[in-house]
Amino acid sequence: MASTLLSLASATPSASLCFHEINKGKLNLGCINKEKTNPFIKAKSFGRVSMVVASNVSHFEGITMAPPDPILGVSEAFKADDHELKLNLGVGAYRTEELQPYVLDVVKKVNKLLLEKGENLEYLPIEGLAAFNKVTAELLFGADNPVIKQQRVATVQGLSGTGSLRLAAALIERYFPGEKVLISSPTWGNHKNIFNDARVPWSEYRYYDPKTVGLDFEGMIADIKAAPEGSFILLHGCAHNPTGIDPTPEQWGVIADVIQEKNHIPFFDIAYQGFASGSLDTDAASVRMFVARGMEVIAAQSYSKNLGLYAERIGAINVVCSSPEAAARVKSQLKRIARPMYSNPPVHGARIVANIVGDSALFKEWNAEMEMMAGRIKNVRHKLFDSLSSKDKSGKDWSFVLKQIGMFSFTGLNKAQCDNMTNKWHVYMTKDGRISLAGLSLAKCEYLADAIIDSYHNVS
Repeated sequence: MASTLLSLASATPSASLCFHEINKGKLNLGCINKEKTNPFIKAKSFGRVSMVVASNVSHFEGITMAPPDPILGVSEAFKADDHELKLNLGVGAYRTEELQPYVLDVVKKVNKLLLEKGENLEYLPIEGLAAFNKVTAELLFGADNPVIKQQRVATVQGLSGTGSLRLAAALIERYFPGEKVLISSPTWGNHKNIFNDARVPWSEYRYYDPKTVGLDFEGMIADIKAAPEGSFILLHGCAHNPTGIDPTPEQWGVIADVIQEKNHIPFFDIAYQGFASGSLDTDAASVRMFVARGMEVIAAQSYSKNLGLYAERIGAINVVCSSPEAAARVKSQLKRIARPMYSNPPVHGARIVANIVGDSALFKEWNAEMEMMAGRIKNVRHKLFDSLSSKDKSGKDWSFVLKQIGMFSFTGLNKAQCDNMTNKWHVYMTKDGRISLAGLSLAKCEYLADAIIDSYHNVS
């Protein structure tokens, strides 16, 4: 409710209106200075009497309410549901068999070591922690890779995968104005947001084939061939999000051929290295193939999934260049972009990664835990397939569940069917049909299978 001030003001032409002579008294209630007007006060004059109204109209009145995030909004809806069988299969975060968040034992150990060591909390350089940048590039490309030894990789610590992608997008916008980024259809929901925010134009290449619930490889190759020469091609290095459908090694070779022929620039998003197959080297094979061919490559990394460092926001952007001089220039410009954006990155997550990857014993422990996490997801995937196959008497082929990899499965359900999953079965998921198997337990597979079968056959 707007507040209202009533005043009796003299109609004097002086610079201020003073409240006085109320009933011929000498009570002075103060002055309003005409030269210092308040935008929230509106005055209406009635002869010698002025009505001054202060309204609560905001300067930000024109800002509209943003829609809820399609992924993070799923968790908010899940929390509001009190049904005992509810499942949150929306956000890609690992859960134990008891569906609880999991902090890796090796991370707990390093956290304790860092606390005992008593490291200071001074600002990092703009490019981040040097020890982290060294080990993260070696982890992705291989410590013995010539591009590492020849100092042809510009590595800058970023705010996990999202922040690293955003740095690269800003670099593209600034130094390749008008060049388009091609992204897969479908892709991770935030990719489009990142490029839109950076004002980088994008278009899509075919990837998912709804008829086979598999890869539309021919469509993908045709669209990459048709793209203007020198385009940036965004590729998911492993465990494609949201489909879980990856090219075979042979298909990766063909993709590399076409990108090289068209002088495109491969741009990898590596969010699941080691978390998809359980092997760091296997999950980096696609990136290393392109680099081995002598191609210049952009690659964003994240440690949210494979080390469970979701809240630490630790990742990196790497740009493989044709010479060390070019790499030095690229790194200088990435730093220049980062400085007004967030100044410098956080230190704790970087120290965790640097200590684990840089120590052979801790690195071995990490590998074992990664294999355990990847193994649990594989077991859930097999159990879900078995449950679907045994319960569904229609003869539908559910084998695509086994052919997909990583923490997600693309069910092929449409929006109406996804709504049924949530409204009837209390299964929370994104509306594109993606489910996070990392949030599923073996004990809940049969319940989920019932929900999927009902939604697929009874909702059009």
